[in-house]
Parts: sequence; C-alpha cells; structure tokens
Amino acid sequence: MDEKPEAPQAPKPDLAAAVRRARVENAERADAIAELREIELGRLALLECELKPVVRQAPQDVDLFDLTLSRGDRPRVFLDMIAFIEMGRDRRTYRFFQDTLHGRVLIAESPRIDKIVAAVTNYVARRLVERERALAASRETGEAVRISAGEAHPVATAAPEAQREPAANAPYLAAAPSRTVGQRLGDAFSFLLMTLGSVTLICLLAIGFYLAWTLRARDWWAHWFGPPPF
Repeated sequence: MDEKPEAPQAPKPDLAAAVRRARVENAERADAIAELREIELGRLALLECELKPVVRQAPQDVDLFDLTLSRGDRPRVFLDMIAFIEMGRDRRTYRFFQDTLHGRVLIAESPRIDKIVAAVTNYVARRLVERERALAASRETGEAVRISAGEAHPVATAAPEAQREPAANAPYLAAAPSRTVGQRLGDAFSFLLMTLGSVTLICLLAIGFYLAWTLRARDWWAHWFGPPPF
C-alpha cells in the first residue's frame, strides 16, 4: 500500500526523426519561396507586356531604352541602364526606381499596373526631351566653333599681305651704314687677344703636365711599368 507509482519517463531525443522533420520543413519552405518567385515573375512579365507599346513609340533612331525582364536573384524589369521596376516585399506592389548621382530614387510605387505604366510613360518622355536638349546644345556649340574659325581665317590670310608690304618698299629704305675702319681694327684686335689667350692656356697646361711628370709621375711610372719613355 505504501508503494508509489513510478513517473513516466520522458522520451529520448531521436536525431533521425528531427532530421526528417527539418527536411520536410525545408522542402515546404523552398516550395513556398519558389511559388512566390513564380508569382513575382508572372506579374513582372505582365508589366513588361504593358510597357512594350510605350517603348515602341520612341523614335527609331533613339537607342536609350532596352526593355528587358531580368530573372536573377531579384527579378526586375529594366527600362534602360538607370531605371527599373521590381516587386515589393508583399510581392504585390510595383516599385519604379531610378539610379542618380545622388543615389537611388523611388519614382512611383503602386499595386496597379496602369499607374506604373503612366509613370514609365512620363519617364520616357522626360528622357526624350533631355536628349533633344543635349543634341541642340551640341549643334549650337558646333556652329559657334565654325563661326569662330571663319572669323579667324581672314586675319590669317591678311597677315601675309601685311608682311609683303615691307618687301615691296625695300628699294626705298635707306641702306645700312658700312663698318668703319676703327670697328674693323677693334675686331682684329679682339681676335688677336683671343688667339694669344688660347696659346697662353695651352702653354700653361703643357708646363703643368711637365712639372707633374717630372715631380711625381715619372717615379710612379718607373715603379709600376718600368723605365719612363722620357
């Protein structure tokens, strides 16, 4: 009567069963992610179809836009190199971004395709206007350069005529005065002094070499090479 019933023992942990449960949960989560990705790609593909007529209305010679659906880790619909549309975290909201020098800017955000299409239409129009302004500015710059070159050309052609005028009047110019006898004697005296200075320098160098040979170099030569040559 005094014996107490034994308490039920806790089940021992089963690692194999835990691994099986983890695999099942992982597969279910992967299936859910894949399903959400397919939904996201489907909505972006639908948006791409709605945007194709807008991009096709751009002039044929304009290569600014390249509508592309990217199927990477983050699916996106690219309009050009700096603008794209992607889905929000809820996989229902479209988000239209543009990369600028000051960072990424959100242009439009809505779950409705028609609002995103309108925002993209306005964006394409602005890009076309910016291109027209850039082309007009480049044409004005080119015309200014041509006008400047045309104004500089007469000056360049008139310069040789101005240079030919002194040559035409050359017979009327006074002849240069001839050199006097004193100037010629001064030149001759300067040449004589230069000659004497050169000869004096050569003599001093020869005397210095002889003294060095006699005092030191002769003994050095005899020590290392034998009898000196002189």
